[in-house]
Amino acid sequence: MEQRELSVLMAVLFVTSLVTGIVTASPPRPGTEGNGLSENESATLWSRDADDYISQEEYRQRYGDERTAIHQLANGTDITFKRPPATAATWTRNDFEDLDAGDSDMSVHPPHASLEDGVFIADAHATVFAVQPSTRGHLESGETPLYIAPNGTMRGFVDYRVRVPNGSSSGNRTVEWSLTNHEIEEVRLQKDRETIARTDGSHTPAIDYQIDEDWSATLTLEAEIHVRLKKTIRTNVGNSTDVDVVYREETRNVSDSIDVEIYDLSAYPYYAEYPNGDAGVAIFQSRPWQGYTLTDEGNASVRGVWRFYTARNTNWDTLVRSSRTDSAEVESDAIPVYVHAYPSRIGPRAEPVRDGPEIIDTWGTEWPSPLGTIGENVNIEVVNQSYETTYGVAVRGENVDKEALHVAGIVRSVNASIVEPDAGSERQLRRSNLSVTVIQQNESQATLRVELRDNQTGAPIALSDSDRRYPIGRSPRDGYITIANQRVETNASGVALVTIAEPGIYTARYHPGSWLGHNPAYVSDTATARWHPLGTIDGWFAFIFEVGWQLIPFFVMFYAGHRLLRMLGPEDLFQRNP
Repeated sequence: MEQRELSVLMAVLFVTSLVTGIVTASPPRPGTEGNGLSENESATLWSRDADDYISQEEYRQRYGDERTAIHQLANGTDITFKRPPATAATWTRNDFEDLDAGDSDMSVHPPHASLEDGVFIADAHATVFAVQPSTRGHLESGETPLYIAPNGTMRGFVDYRVRVPNGSSSGNRTVEWSLTNHEIEEVRLQKDRETIARTDGSHTPAIDYQIDEDWSATLTLEAEIHVRLKKTIRTNVGNSTDVDVVYREETRNVSDSIDVEIYDLSAYPYYAEYPNGDAGVAIFQSRPWQGYTLTDEGNASVRGVWRFYTARNTNWDTLVRSSRTDSAEVESDAIPVYVHAYPSRIGPRAEPVRDGPEIIDTWGTEWPSPLGTIGENVNIEVVNQSYETTYGVAVRGENVDKEALHVAGIVRSVNASIVEPDAGSERQLRRSNLSVTVIQQNESQATLRVELRDNQTGAPIALSDSDRRYPIGRSPRDGYITIANQRVETNASGVALVTIAEPGIYTARYHPGSWLGHNPAYVSDTATARWHPLGTIDGWFAFIFEVGWQLIPFFVMFYAGHRLLRMLGPEDLFQRNP
């Protein structure tokens, strides 16, 4: 399956095989409809279906054929993607052709349609079927914007029925009504009440649009419906009949609106070069985005926290057929499918996993979990606590081709235009020189002098300077040094003093701040110092004194025993102890 990664939650299979969800309608069985997708592709579409897993044997007995491995997996859980797939748009485009309107006596509409009535026009509606390419983002509770591509297609459904008045007869006067013409004259697409595209009248309009330099908008599908009726009045006068013909017309505009975010990306890269030749790249975008590739071949890439699944719009599971006398709900033959983006517990990833680029930093906005917006019957690894949106991702890699940087969005086919950074935004990372020496010591403690300098120029590196800020909107951040379980910062002279009380070998490590917020920027370095009280004359004296003090009781005992033996003598001992 091209450009997607199966997120296999095998542990869910057993649970979902025991619990059956309740849905309004069952999606078509993969492989049974010609909608431009293979069985494997169509099996991945239905994240809102009930994951009621059945065995291969039961499936074979029920349907008389075999499932593919992907179809079997999708039967018990949901499949997610690392990139927005094209399958949703392909299915929707083809399934839209199965949407049929009623005739003049019947209106067909989804249950959520907003119906309007006039004098002769009844149950009229214009309802948005789908806008694609698009992705529904799940940011947090109550925040699920629909991101649409700047260039795309809106598909809609328009229908109505005509009220033809009943005829009447009274005395010598007879009135008859007949329908002479009815049509949808025009369908328009409006952005914030301004018409941006129009097409000839159709029950199933598909309107291409182009929206430039806009952040968000309200899109409105509007249709103009016109009917013309003939009223014939016959009046009998003696042996003759007078005939009067009157034409009555009605025009009614019906509409449906949706709020959208125009997803037009502009990415802002920043570069760095490490002393060993590695390259650093940081890319920032103020909206959710998918990731970027670092080489022309696309074999080295990084992605943020966002992953994707596809699910049908359940508003279209059924359609209502309404006539003059009754209405009936039937299963819909056309089901739109959307791509959904969600923050994943998998988190940011770089590829190849082992020898690919290294993610050195991510940043974004802190949001609460959008778990409550996902809905029922969707089994995905969405974050269940607060998360960071990864609007920015910085990596370090061996091979980076600046000319081949490709930044992909969360909306299919939308790639970011690269805005080259200002002069000075490209950083040359330098080597640092860290040293540690013992400058004062006695028998109980020592003072270590930690010094950090630029290895190239010899200039001191001050870590306590708070004036350096990230060029792309982050708060101040500085590097630091760790030694003896302490975290210290050097002063303007590049020096920090540390007091230790335990003998041993002490290793200092410089943890440089990210090159995103430091200019010049540095790479890490380590240094080691050894201290023991015996390393000084005072220490030796204290050691000898302490040892002597500890041995005094033994000397006293030895002297007392020796005196006792001389006083008693050997003969006395034998006489008293025969």
